Amino acid sequence: MSLNKLKEEQGEGIKAILILEIIGKPKEHLVETLESLINKMDSEPGVKVIEKKIQEPVIMKDNKDFFTTFAEVEVEVSGVMDLVILMFQYMPAHIEIIYPELIALTNQGWSDILSELTRRLHGYDEIARVLGVEKDILERKLRDILEKSGEDKDKEKSKKKSK
Repeated sequence: MSLNKLKEEQGEGIKAILILEIIGKPKEHLVETLESLINKMDSEPGVKVIEKKIQEPVIMKDNKDFFTTFAEVEVEVSGVMDLVILMFQYMPAHIEIIYPELIALTNQGWSDILSELTRRLHGYDEIARVLGVEKDILERKLRDILEKSGEDKDKEKSKKKSK
């Protein structure tokens, strides 16, 4: 039996702090969005939000049109896989495991985590490939439009000269 399974049965899980960063506008929307994300995180199976601290949004230094803020969220998860899923689902800027100091996994536990990681990476790779193909199509169409527009202007110039 893995240490995680033993801890699950004893009611102790893994405690971690996640930092969620967000950029956008209006300022009020950022806090609402973080609140919504944290509530959604708390409703995930195997996840319990213990504490949350949302910082007041501030204007970005490089772009005065946008605000930025972050939330520090302490969670307790029942196992490593739940933490991995949180990582992919909410893409925190930082994760720090604060308890336990030692996490042992069976080979099945590692297999589950690595399979989930691989599955998600394949999904992201597929999206990147589709976006690349769509970008190429759009560039070709734009070149065709610009070439046609240039040809039309040349025809107009030659008509004006011949008059």
